[in-house]
Amino acid sequence: MKTSLQVPFPMTTSLQDNVNWVLQKLGQSSDVHYRPLQVGIYPDTNSIALFYIEGLANYDILNEHISKPLQATHENESFWQQDVCVHDLLCQAITLSDLCFSSEGNDAIAALLGGNTVLIVDGYNEAIIAGTAGGERRSIEEPQTQTVVRGPKEGFTEDIRTNTSLLRRKIRSPDLRFISMRIGRFTQTEVVLTYLEGIANPVVVKEALRRLEKIDTDSILESGYIEEYIEDVTYSPFPTIMNSERPDAVAAGLLEGQIAILVDGTPFVLQAPVTFFRFLQSSEDYYQRFDIATFIRFIRYMSFFVSMLLPSLYIAITTFHQEMLPTTLLISLAAQREGVPFPAIVEAFLMEITFEVLREAGVRMPRVIGSAISIVGALVLGQASVQAGLVSAAMVIIVSFTAISNFVTPALNMAVAARLIRFGLMLLAGTFGLFGILTGCMAILIHLVSLRSFGVPYLTPVAPMVLSRLNDTFIRIPRWLTFQRPLSKGNRTRQTRYDKPSPPKEDQ
Repeated sequence: MKTSLQVPFPMTTSLQDNVNWVLQKLGQSSDVHYRPLQVGIYPDTNSIALFYIEGLANYDILNEHISKPLQATHENESFWQQDVCVHDLLCQAITLSDLCFSSEGNDAIAALLGGNTVLIVDGYNEAIIAGTAGGERRSIEEPQTQTVVRGPKEGFTEDIRTNTSLLRRKIRSPDLRFISMRIGRFTQTEVVLTYLEGIANPVVVKEALRRLEKIDTDSILESGYIEEYIEDVTYSPFPTIMNSERPDAVAAGLLEGQIAILVDGTPFVLQAPVTFFRFLQSSEDYYQRFDIATFIRFIRYMSFFVSMLLPSLYIAITTFHQEMLPTTLLISLAAQREGVPFPAIVEAFLMEITFEVLREAGVRMPRVIGSAISIVGALVLGQASVQAGLVSAAMVIIVSFTAISNFVTPALNMAVAARLIRFGLMLLAGTFGLFGILTGCMAILIHLVSLRSFGVPYLTPVAPMVLSRLNDTFIRIPRWLTFQRPLSKGNRTRQTRYDKPSPPKEDQ
């Protein structure tokens, strides 16, 4: 199905025909402002039509650079007696540097819907498009989902021009490239692919462009739409594309050889290619000392596996492998479970689902009371469940520590993957014990090895093993030792060889 913007309309020299077509395509919408103007000393032949959309155009720019200059030159006889066509005289009168022309009506409509002002001159089949895009926009604020203690506090906004400027401020290099396109038959959403020439892999850039240009859909309302269309593997809990609302994190990815995809209307920018270990790293790792960053990374890795495996290990040990527990601990757990009517797997599923409901309720409730509801609800339900004998106190501890560990993962989509896998491992543990957990972990590992992100193996640099890239995977070495970029296929040299800093020698 073709939309109205896909049917070509070459503009004519008749002003009335062009105006009628524009008004027809926009459906006489109340927010579309049409103003007929008479300019110059020959009003019968110098009629123009001015179009803009309320709320999308910047009124200050419109008034100062278009309306006032046209009014000032309206009665200037010497100005209009120049041996220049009216079309060019209007361009001289409009004091805007952002001017372009189009003889295609659909281009004029698209510019109008983008917040620009369109002027159509009688007797000319070319519209003047003045850059007046503006309107109300959210200011630059601190990111809500990726907070840091030390580091920049600015985050992306819903305006794509603001987002590209934030990247330009971080990377002031002429090699930074932006490729813009519009996707969505009805939304005509602007999507920008950005990369660093000479650092990003040209094959990845070409493949990303191919996947983006292949998208043919009605609407693109958020970067998540794009992510599902271009990701390598759809049926996998593990994300193969990263998203971030931090300009410093995206700039760091570009400098490492990644590409980024910005979508108008959302502050979340997509990054690819990406590996499994990148989801467990934070931009703050590079703002702290290397030893502190390494310690925190170990905490993240441990917390990730705890959030995925702890409930299933508890189910397997208490159900099938009690001999693995010390006698004192075994007696304590048996005493707690004496009045519990459910097996461990049912108990675990009941508590996990309850906590997931509380988590979702805390997110959907009004922000003022959301956190209070989730905290009080967890405390009250946990305590009441133990007193009622529905669950054991140990199970409440296991579920609580699992949930807290899940919050440690910096990337939300990877934390969600651990939550989903947890339920499958719990089912295997309740059925086959530790053998079921081992089988599940082997299946997960095989699946991870098979994943690709724009052709890059998901477990790089562990599988395949690349020793030179392990210095920024599980640990973070000092900055002066990081010589190469991990993903770049072109210029891989990040810095020249730098000797270890040493204190100055005292004068002898």
